[in-house]
Amino acid sequence: MKGTLSVSNLSVSYFGKEVLKNVTFSVGKGKLIGIVGPNGAGKSTLIKAILNLVRPSSGTILFDEKPMESIKKATSYIEQMAEHDLSFPIRVKDVVMLGAFPNMGLFRCPNKIHKNQVLDALQEVDMYNFAKSQIGELSGGQLQRVFLARVLMQDAQIIFLDEPFKGIDTDNEQKIIKILKRLREKGKTIIMIYHDLNNVADYFDEIIILNKEVVAYGDVKTTFTKENITKAYTGSLQAFEAFAPQVASCVDIFNEEVSV
Repeated sequence: MKGTLSVSNLSVSYFGKEVLKNVTFSVGKGKLIGIVGPNGAGKSTLIKAILNLVRPSSGTILFDEKPMESIKKATSYIEQMAEHDLSFPIRVKDVVMLGAFPNMGLFRCPNKIHKNQVLDALQEVDMYNFAKSQIGELSGGQLQRVFLARVLMQDAQIIFLDEPFKGIDTDNEQKIIKILKRLREKGKTIIMIYHDLNNVADYFDEIIILNKEVVAYGDVKTTFTKENITKAYTGSLQAFEAFAPQVASCVDIFNEEVSV
């Protein structure tokens, strides 16, 4: 199917320690995919390996049976908040304008059309009034919406997000998920690392449950089960107990005693 991302037998090691092992899955166009798993499961490494930001030790990553390098301009990545330098003196509208550069020719400068597109993108994420603000003045949720405006400006086909809701309030989280769902309706493929299992069923079409290997992958209704969650968190009782209350309403995890 056109627009398919295929990851096959992907393994990654750091200093001789295996972080990901034989990860295999295939993502179709126009899906909102969640990646969940315990700390140290390799979630961020998986995204970075797909984007060639870290070098896999083995495996293949293809988009429409071509290397990911061939669609670099159509790929967007929003890192964790901690990886951004918010002290850098740049205005919101200039951050969004950066999304235009992958599709511009060498040495070309933004024109009036690009400037209007920036304002349209900011309007769509409800950040129009902050166009001239410095990024360091924004809240975490506002900053994430600015990055999504940059994605809109780029018109990326595949969007990767690493825990975009970490440290932001519920109101901004709901605004962001609505934007992501609108992007999905436009045919964009969105792959997002997520930590709050309570909203998995409401947010995602499909889910990858990861713990160095793919524990399960598929439609949320059939994949987000107590068996799969228990298996992913086996060996980390403290981590499992922290997540169990969030899962209870979705997978009825307390109907029987769970041994981990």
